[in-house]
Amino acid sequence: LEYENQITIFTDYLEEYPDTDELVWILGKQHLLKTEKSKLLSDISARLWFTYRRKFSPIGGTGPSSDAGWGCMLRCGQMMLAQALICRHLGRDWSWEKQKEQPKEYQRILQCFLDRKDCCYSIHQMAQMGVGEGKSIGEWFGPNTVAQVLKKLALFDEWNSLAVYVSMDNTVVIEDIKKMCRVLPLSADTAGDRPPDSLTASNLSKGTSAYCSAWKPLLLIVPLRLGINQINPVYVDAFKECFKMPQSLGALGGKPNNAYYFIGFLGDELIFLDPHTTQTFVDTEENGTVNDQTFHCLQSPQRMNILNLDPSVALGFFCKEEKDFDNWCSLVQKEILKENLRMFELVQKHPSHWPPFVPPAKPEVTTTGAEFIDSTEQLEEFDLEEDFEILSV
Repeated sequence: LEYENQITIFTDYLEEYPDTDELVWILGKQHLLKTEKSKLLSDISARLWFTYRRKFSPIGGTGPSSDAGWGCMLRCGQMMLAQALICRHLGRDWSWEKQKEQPKEYQRILQCFLDRKDCCYSIHQMAQMGVGEGKSIGEWFGPNTVAQVLKKLALFDEWNSLAVYVSMDNTVVIEDIKKMCRVLPLSADTAGDRPPDSLTASNLSKGTSAYCSAWKPLLLIVPLRLGINQINPVYVDAFKECFKMPQSLGALGGKPNNAYYFIGFLGDELIFLDPHTTQTFVDTEENGTVNDQTFHCLQSPQRMNILNLDPSVALGFFCKEEKDFDNWCSLVQKEILKENLRMFELVQKHPSHWPPFVPPAKPEVTTTGAEFIDSTEQLEEFDLEEDFEILSV
């Protein structure tokens, strides 16, 4: 009954939308408002929704056991990454229904994000990896910090073996992305300069890819500053255009110290998932599955006028195959680069005045990711103290 009540609220809420022929865009898919309301609603509620939680084991052993008040941008980063993993394993058209049995990949994706230090994208791992980015545990992250943290954590995620590219200086470099995502098959790899895990069994099992180069699924994050104190209206159209691209993972942003995960728009209103609800920690059950009821938002989606957006945002895109990335490049050329004031640049070659591009590599340690993060955290603190002493001389 409770669920039915929520659904009615949901549809009541939609009645507020003017009954026009307007299109709603959600992560690269369009819905006609007039005729496809229920499809729109189920598309939104299918997204994995991560919120503040309480009563998880203390971060770092002695740290906070809730992220209420500080973890909203980390939760938004988790939502964006979860959407990438859903596209990778289940496809953009996968739909979720309450209490319907889901494919095993769905459960495995969900388990990457539980609030436990041994889950690769948990709040524990993200907060501790943030220490290396100069953020103490319990400190609020901006969109760029979350992007950098996801880039590092992805190196420990062998199941997905994602390539995470975070653009610098508003510039996406095609050559660097291809260098990072094109994985040479073992036969051609005689130079031995590649990490052995760069070719996964799944690539080999496809047969032909043993002879040509394989492609690591790409999570592309573009951190931007779209104005000084507020968003410059010249960027509005290009920003909205990004939600129409089939590769779209939406955007991280919001208001200062108040992060939201933007998944689409209607007119000049952005539609977003809001992490600012505190729920109790949920763990796996005895049978090894997770009860996912609190990981989907069944209330009405929130809306916000695009001009109220804080200018600091990060766009996300997922390119499962090389052809998806090539298609993204041509869409950007057509829709983003046509503007007089470009929202970001897309260039073929690595800029000569930049330091050379080095694809991120897993640090040479024999321990697991969780232990490694703990040990660097201590190192980082030590370094910071030393720097502080030098500065104070």
